[in-house]
Amino acid sequence: MAEAVWVTHSAGVARAMAELLIEGQSHTDLHGCEITRFEKVQTSDQYVSETSQQNFVEIYDVLHPLQPKESPRDLRVSPFNVRQKELGAFFLESAGWERPHWFEANRGLLAELPAEWQAPERDEWSAMFSSPISAAEAWKTRTAVGLYDMTPLKRLAVNGPGAQDLLHRLSTGNITKKPGAVTYCLLLEHDGGIRSDVTVARLGEEDFQLGVNSNVDFDYLRVEARKQSAADPARWVHVSDITGSTCCIGLWGPLAREVIGKVSADDLSNDGLKYFRTKEISVGGIPVTAMRLSYVGELGWELYTTAEYGLGLWDLLYEAGQEQGIVAAGRGAFNSMRLEKGYRLWGTDMTSEHHPYQAGLGFSVAKDKAGFVGAEALAALKERQPDKILRCLTVDDGTSLVLGKEPVYVNGEAAGYVTSAAYGYSIRKPLAYAWLPASVSEGAAVELEYFGLRVAATVTAEPLFDPGMERLRG
Repeated sequence: MAEAVWVTHSAGVARAMAELLIEGQSHTDLHGCEITRFEKVQTSDQYVSETSQQNFVEIYDVLHPLQPKESPRDLRVSPFNVRQKELGAFFLESAGWERPHWFEANRGLLAELPAEWQAPERDEWSAMFSSPISAAEAWKTRTAVGLYDMTPLKRLAVNGPGAQDLLHRLSTGNITKKPGAVTYCLLLEHDGGIRSDVTVARLGEEDFQLGVNSNVDFDYLRVEARKQSAADPARWVHVSDITGSTCCIGLWGPLAREVIGKVSADDLSNDGLKYFRTKEISVGGIPVTAMRLSYVGELGWELYTTAEYGLGLWDLLYEAGQEQGIVAAGRGAFNSMRLEKGYRLWGTDMTSEHHPYQAGLGFSVAKDKAGFVGAEALAALKERQPDKILRCLTVDDGTSLVLGKEPVYVNGEAAGYVTSAAYGYSIRKPLAYAWLPASVSEGAAVELEYFGLRVAATVTAEPLFDPGMERLRG
């Protein structure tokens, strides 16, 4: 059933509904319409009322891509929130979570910021919900160490004798690795489209922790787990959302090992914990699950613990890192470094309308694996030349910024669109990712349309930062 459809959307909605009824899946990504996308807090009468009223007022407004809701706010906060406020965090909101975008306490670093790290002045529109402080936070992360709040990213526990079977059937990855392994893989639709991307950490023979994208993933895994458990009780599996009861700190930077070494006696050397591995450690007496992962492309770990230990963990690491110049850092710096490393963001850079070989994620499909959801369709897609590819672009003048969703022109004709964009503080130029025809190769000249102006850009090889992965594996 489709309700409250505007005339301008009616034809597309009708087509999507027909595809759902006939084929069981729409060719258009509908995750933004999924009723299961809402977190529990978003279904309360107060949240629905206040959000609906704001949407009604803003219905014809041109909204900035980062513009947060006005109310309700401060519904979901991490255990570190009190320290973040003390450091002058500027918060944006997502799914009820307050997420620091930068910290005013780091403004003094702008006086120390080397000239080559300073970003160009932004125009009035792109400067909204942005700060030059993000450049300083990126600088400190790349040269010293940064402390990132990763708590709002959704985490699931998958447990039971059927846990491996469930994840093996639903994902593209090799989930049969021994405990301690972490695997990046995809969940696919039956036609091979990317339903989501996930990290799967095997904590025990029957125990897994997943990093997923949204409540839609939780609902999907929970429904599939119930089906499997009902079909074969001996292979029962339970999926639970542990996001609110746990927290996570990203400790990243070339000096991260020096910092954690002051408060943990565990072996976190390259041999002690290799890249994409996990183990239980103690940090100042606090039980922590350490995963050797980094979404910013630097040495470090995602450090997980339960909520009651969260503030203590933050304080321990922040104090231990003072000699190394540690800074609390926000999403502004994080997003820039993510793009410099070419890390995709599901729902923005790729959706169910794209398959792994278009999105540059073919590596996440385990070799010779069969029998998972979408495997048959994916095998056929692998044999074809992709019609479109997610490409990395750099802006030629080194100063003009775009924000995302802008049209991309090739030879004067609209040919694609920008997904993510940021100023690359480490590479000293603006960059973007965009969907383009597969015929548009590296080195090609393109144009991005930004408020009626054409901005020259070049299709570039990726990743732009540390392509040899030396820093991650340092």
